[in-house]
Amino acid sequence: MAEITVLNPDFRTALGESPVWDAQQNRLLVADIIGCTITALSPEGVVLNVWHFPSEVGSFGLCRSGAWVVALRDRIIKYDWRARRITPLCVPGPEPAHNRFNDGKIGPDGAFWVGTMDDRTPRAPTGSLYRVTADGGWTRICDGLYTSNGIAWTEDGRTMLHSDSGAPWIDAWDFDPVTGTASNRRRVHTPDAKRIGRPDGAAFDLAGTYWSAGVRAGRINRFADDGTLLGSDPFPCPGVTMPCFGGPDRRTLYWTSLRHPLGAEAVGAHPLLGAVFAMPAPEAGVPVPLFAD
Repeated sequence: MAEITVLNPDFRTALGESPVWDAQQNRLLVADIIGCTITALSPEGVVLNVWHFPSEVGSFGLCRSGAWVVALRDRIIKYDWRARRITPLCVPGPEPAHNRFNDGKIGPDGAFWVGTMDDRTPRAPTGSLYRVTADGGWTRICDGLYTSNGIAWTEDGRTMLHSDSGAPWIDAWDFDPVTGTASNRRRVHTPDAKRIGRPDGAAFDLAGTYWSAGVRAGRINRFADDGTLLGSDPFPCPGVTMPCFGGPDRRTLYWTSLRHPLGAEAVGAHPLLGAVFAMPAPEAGVPVPLFAD
């Protein structure tokens, strides 16, 4: 495993998630869910800008128009980051009041695939996975989820992997990149959470490897698209949450991490919790498409 370094020694998130590489602006965008922010970092880790939102930012993606599609706590918006202006898009559901939106990513079909989770402790399987289109339309793909996570597609767009980090499991779906139809859902891996962590955010590389954050156990897990565990390696802190491929050749793997809800004792023992990390990747990542607005 390549060396993993902290991108900015002074930058920490409370609940870092949804790293997005913005190739046009040559920057890394990172959400802090409970901080209600998206922060732009240079490839070297310099904080370039911060945007504040009226509620939690579960995930987001880049749009063809140059805006962002953003999952707030209970709704999906379009966001003009230059003007700092919100435009409502849709409110999928209905969702229970104790749920919030979580992991999401733009699919090969140009739609925003985003899930919800129970935000209580302990959690119940009240979450769902949605497909959201640029006209504000939405479809509930599945329900019964504790914490929807890990959405990623193979290079050809024909296989989608999706995880529930609360359950925990990883499922595969056959995917039509033209119509956005997901079918033939099957369980491909049920991880040992104590050994390799719960399957959090994930991304595919061009070799067909699914890089998954093993949250709580501090592991980087690599799976084949059929769910075979290819390897599990230690991470510098237990709270690793999600990877994304970036840099001009998509050969840098950026990783977000969390401090909340691990508590003061864990943060004291692991001062790197909440940092953003970087490492060279053995293969380039699958480019994430733009929202088809």
